[in-house]
Amino acid sequence: MAPSPLSHSRRSFRRSRFTFALTPLAAALSFGAAQAQETSPPLPPVELRPVPALQPPPRGEAAKQLPIILRADSIRGRPDLETVAEGHAEFRQGSMLIRGDRLSYDQSDDLAHATGNVYIANQGNIYTGTELQLHVQAFEGFFLQPTYFLALTGGGGKADRIDFIDENRARLTNATYSSCRPDGGGAPAWLLSASSVKIDLEKNEGVAQGAVLRFFDVPILGAPILSFPLTDARKSGWLPPTIVPFDSKNGPSLEVPYYWNIAPQRDATITPVIVSRRGVGADGEFRYLEPGYSGVLAGRLLANDRLQNGQTRYAYDLSHGSTATAANDLSYSALVMRVSDDNYWKDFGSFDNNLTPRLLPTNLQVNRNWSRTSGDWSTYARVQQWQVLQDTDPASQIVAPYQRAPQLGARYGSLGWGGLDVGLETEFNRFTLPDGNLTPNRPTGSRVHALGSLSRTFGTAGWSLVPRVSFNAASYSLDQPLDGRTSASRVIPTVSLDSAWTFERDTSFFGRAFRQTLEPRLLYVNTPYRQQSNLPNFDAAVRDFNFESIYTDNAFSGIDRVSDAHQLTAGVTTRFLDPNTGAEALRLGAAQRYLFRDQLVTPDDGPPLTKRFSDVLLLAQTSLIPKWSLSASLQYSPDIGRTSRSVMSAVYQPAPFHTLSATYNFTRGSSEQINLGWQWPIYHSGDAGRSKLADSMAARSQCSGTLYAVGRVNYSKPDAQITDSIVGVEYDAGCWIGRVVAERLSTGLSETHTRLMVQVEFVGLSRLGTNPLKVLKDNVPGYTLLRADRAAPSVAPSYD
Repeated sequence: MAPSPLSHSRRSFRRSRFTFALTPLAAALSFGAAQAQETSPPLPPVELRPVPALQPPPRGEAAKQLPIILRADSIRGRPDLETVAEGHAEFRQGSMLIRGDRLSYDQSDDLAHATGNVYIANQGNIYTGTELQLHVQAFEGFFLQPTYFLALTGGGGKADRIDFIDENRARLTNATYSSCRPDGGGAPAWLLSASSVKIDLEKNEGVAQGAVLRFFDVPILGAPILSFPLTDARKSGWLPPTIVPFDSKNGPSLEVPYYWNIAPQRDATITPVIVSRRGVGADGEFRYLEPGYSGVLAGRLLANDRLQNGQTRYAYDLSHGSTATAANDLSYSALVMRVSDDNYWKDFGSFDNNLTPRLLPTNLQVNRNWSRTSGDWSTYARVQQWQVLQDTDPASQIVAPYQRAPQLGARYGSLGWGGLDVGLETEFNRFTLPDGNLTPNRPTGSRVHALGSLSRTFGTAGWSLVPRVSFNAASYSLDQPLDGRTSASRVIPTVSLDSAWTFERDTSFFGRAFRQTLEPRLLYVNTPYRQQSNLPNFDAAVRDFNFESIYTDNAFSGIDRVSDAHQLTAGVTTRFLDPNTGAEALRLGAAQRYLFRDQLVTPDDGPPLTKRFSDVLLLAQTSLIPKWSLSASLQYSPDIGRTSRSVMSAVYQPAPFHTLSATYNFTRGSSEQINLGWQWPIYHSGDAGRSKLADSMAARSQCSGTLYAVGRVNYSKPDAQITDSIVGVEYDAGCWIGRVVAERLSTGLSETHTRLMVQVEFVGLSRLGTNPLKVLKDNVPGYTLLRADRAAPSVAPSYD
């Protein structure tokens, strides 16, 4: 160990650098150790090696045992009293690092005093200033004229003074904060200033008094007292307001949410709402996450809608579910969506988790599973009801589906008995019509059905042969006579044989090596004809004709219709794979069905299908061209010698945040649509575009950036008009992001709903305005967030 400078009282050492290491035990014995060194050979000096990331220090008594390291051009001191370091002085203990032109340390009081170019690094946070006085272990003291950087948020600022109360609490006087560095004019793009800021890490709370948020030196938000969380942990309080500047249905609106952190597993958000054209209302959301179950309850209330003659408008949504465990195989779920009136979805939008805005479900379900050596059993009970939102325009009205109240069923599956695969399902349903049904003459009643199958798989990894025997049985009890009867039953058997092969070979083209597969498949199906036009149709619908459905034994989904068939489906697929990674570079496929006899059971009980050869399905997908992804599926009709349906798409993605996509949908005699989507930089300020893609921190420091165009447009060629569109821009300045997005949705043949969303994201602080990110992610193919998404309560300040 290097000789202790405390053994040379009042002496000065003028060397290139001097290192001093002191532990509490060494301090007590330092004078005796200095005497012993006169007769002992000197030890090599302690070598300090820089550590790029300091680890959090131990707490309590363990912290007191950490060594204290001093480095300086000159060190002098008195044993057990004071040590003074001058010239590039450096003090280190654990994760604490202090530098300055002059630094003194009083051992008896554990007091460090630094002046001149003072620098502190502690747990990733950095402070610089003119003078520091700090009780090291208690982390108590003050810092004059400091600037600071917080590692957690990537931002910092200045203050007249920081008072460290302890390691968890501090107070800043006349403080500022921003994640932007000052530009050429000397001020950052956005700046939060406050006369006083109190920090409490134990409570995860910061409280600012006299807070003002300025954007390009223009005050945009202020509060006498502003509280905010210090970490990603949740905290109760008012969140930033949401402002919708334009809405064609409702006018400008304002929402001011309050977040309530009830418990670690429960929280709520209560949002007063002002809709300029309609009135005052409130939104609410309650979330819970308990062991074994979780859910969300949300609702909106507008008590007096001025545009609807004072009508009360409301909506509520309950989503609840449990999970089965090893100790309890019982699980249950509930999904309830309801609104006040038929026009609610037009005026206020639909539920985010509902794919069909005009059909609002109520689903209550209970499941129970059993695993036995003889097979796996599951039983279930469900109630399914609908709220149908009809339109006054007859051309826009929809057919309401049946309700099931109740639905009771059991399923069994087993793989055994000499390799036989056994499946059985039986179910009871009571079918009723919901309110809003426009065809009251549709039959209602009960149905009991049973589905069974028995199959056996033969083959190896390169080929398989699966013979299968199945049946579909159903018995009906109707409320109204149908064809003179109120009860009926039928049983329909099916025999099928499915055979598939896989061949492989190594090949190359365009200078690349590939592993090519050839995968032919044959499916033979024989189902006898049974008269079904005199039976009700509660849930059957014709399947879409595609590469998936062509290899099924029934042209209908559901139970009530089973297509008679004596047919053979033949298809082949070839794939080109990277031999090292297995990634698919190209896929080509073709399939066609041949009927050995006419098919008599057809959609809507129409005329028999007499055409022997079906349309040909063609498929192509490739990523062979760098930065391009191409796909096409065609349905070619040999009878007319033309394509009857096609879907083609192309996506160009040369780099992150650079995406162009186009999709063409065509159905002969029905529709023809073109869908375009994009996210693309259209303007670079300086080198911020490079910084954004290669070094986002550099862009953050400059607060100059890149302007991106984002959007999606759906154009209907037969109507010669744009049906739906989302068009906007995003400006990423590194330390702030601005978004302006306009959305136009069709809500009827001649009705549209347009709204404008404007948002400013202050990186490291919060977002203000209307959040368009979900709209962009859900609608723009390939859209990438300019910043990682965050939950608003975790990062947004609150205003108490």
